[in-house]
Amino acid sequence: MDWFTAPEYWWSRLLFQRGLAAVYLVAFLVAVNQFRVLLGEHGLTPVPRFLARTPWRRAPSIFHLRYSDGLFTAVAWTGVAVSAALLVGVGDLVPLWTAMAMWLLLWLLYLSIVNVGQLWYGFGWESLLLEAGFLAIFLGNARVGPPVVMLWLLRWLLFRLEFGAGLIKLRGDRCWRDLTCLYYHHQTQPMPGPLSWWFHHLPRPLHRAEVAANHVTQLVVPFGLFLPQPVASVAAGTIIVTQLWLVASGNFSWLNWMAIVLAASALDLSPLLGSGTATTGPGWYQLLVLAAAALVIALSYRPARNLVARHQLMNHSFEPLHLVNTYGAFGSVTKLRNEIVIEGTDETHPGPQTIWREYGFKGKPGDTRRLPGQFAPYHLRLDWLMWFAAMSPLYAHPWLLDLIGRLLTGDRALLRLLRTNPFPGKPPTYVRAVLYRYRFTTPAERRATGAWWHRTLIDEYVPPVTLRHGVRTPHGP
Repeated sequence: MDWFTAPEYWWSRLLFQRGLAAVYLVAFLVAVNQFRVLLGEHGLTPVPRFLARTPWRRAPSIFHLRYSDGLFTAVAWTGVAVSAALLVGVGDLVPLWTAMAMWLLLWLLYLSIVNVGQLWYGFGWESLLLEAGFLAIFLGNARVGPPVVMLWLLRWLLFRLEFGAGLIKLRGDRCWRDLTCLYYHHQTQPMPGPLSWWFHHLPRPLHRAEVAANHVTQLVVPFGLFLPQPVASVAAGTIIVTQLWLVASGNFSWLNWMAIVLAASALDLSPLLGSGTATTGPGWYQLLVLAAAALVIALSYRPARNLVARHQLMNHSFEPLHLVNTYGAFGSVTKLRNEIVIEGTDETHPGPQTIWREYGFKGKPGDTRRLPGQFAPYHLRLDWLMWFAAMSPLYAHPWLLDLIGRLLTGDRALLRLLRTNPFPGKPPTYVRAVLYRYRFTTPAERRATGAWWHRTLIDEYVPPVTLRHGVRTPHGP
């Protein structure tokens, strides 16, 4: 290794870049399938309305120049095409400047989407993808060796991701300190997966051991990333195994997969696969790498200070480009699971005997006999916001009533985001939302009923609504 390149990390860089391209690909496909319904010109929270009250300096985006659903579609499909090209290795076949331009284009396009995404894009993994994507611009391709300083900055990012998440837990809910959080978490997490029922029913001593191991992995192991090899590889491998455990236990979008691809960049695979080129690249490339590194180091001050601050911020960006951010998840764990269930009826005068038919969502719990699905790294944005809305009506403002209005008009674009539509012929006359308390069934209940969930009605969340009530919807009267 010379002062600028680390050829022994050639394969590690390849794994990181291909993994990052795969995550970008998923992120842009999510945007293609969901953005227009949620945020388009006639979306639940339209981008034009947001842009009218938000200056460019607060949310830099190419959509400040002009927004239209057609332009957005072009942006999203361009992101799909470029990320797919990088995934299959085109970036290593083109000149260095072209590969850098491809990574830069992905970063600019996704930044433009995130910065107008409002609450639908308010998750930590959006900033994580952008921060890693910015560093990827300067990692080079097969024509040059991996720049040492960028490899260290990738480890610094992974360290903040893990250590920040560990600290937010230690400072947060008491159940993390008494090792009992996993008595609840598998059941109350935003979107359980197909194995979550079994994870929930693991013996409680094992749950306590899981929490203790999580503390070690997030609060101790990350320091090993900065130690010489093979210690750094052992630390990275430990993080990868832990993240795969989390992948198996629930759906957390691409958060876990981003941690895995970041950890891959710290693995020294040269004893098994050999080293790559040690070429440092042209002078302009070296200058750009060093300038970008200096910028990231300078911007790291506030996120680093946040780690030791008494009131630690979680998933926060100190600047609108999302270059260096704070991370963390589940500082508090909900002990009970509430779910909003949306129902409709075609009766003209609903009453106590009315039969209400339930809309099914793709990911979030609804039908008690339906096994939760595996969707991550794909992100079901509407399902996630429904989980937050069940905790507080503040999270449902202002989009939930618009959603109900669209169900009353039979909006086909919105219905494509759902799993089942109980009114395929014509829209219902009334729609309501009710709040249920959900819990996993016990093994005995599961054997007796075949259900994965047990639910108890709490109350109405939104009373029966019809279009005559004047529900605001772009397609209604």
